[in-house]
Amino acid sequence: MDWKEAREIIKKDSEVLKEIERLEPFYQIIDELLSLRKDKKLTQRELAKLINTTQSCIARLESGKYNPSLRFLQKIADACDKKIEIRFIPKTC
Repeated sequence: MDWKEAREIIKKDSEVLKEIERLEPFYQIIDELLSLRKDKKLTQRELAKLINTTQSCIARLESGKYNPSLRFLQKIADACDKKIEIRFIPKTC
């Protein structure tokens, strides 16, 4: 099955679509973290050293296997000279 076929199946299943939408913020955070690290031209090991953690912890974070605390995300932001912005927005129908 290719992605086009999978997407059509997903569109037809409201429960699957709802779960994907619920998980979207997690995927957005992962994408942001990957972009941030790559923009700074840091390896996982280099970023880990900057925030006093391990490379495997960064790998788990980037793979979605680790749910970081806001404090942990702030360490990453500080190490990359960024700030965190959190917003609550209305749900779309």
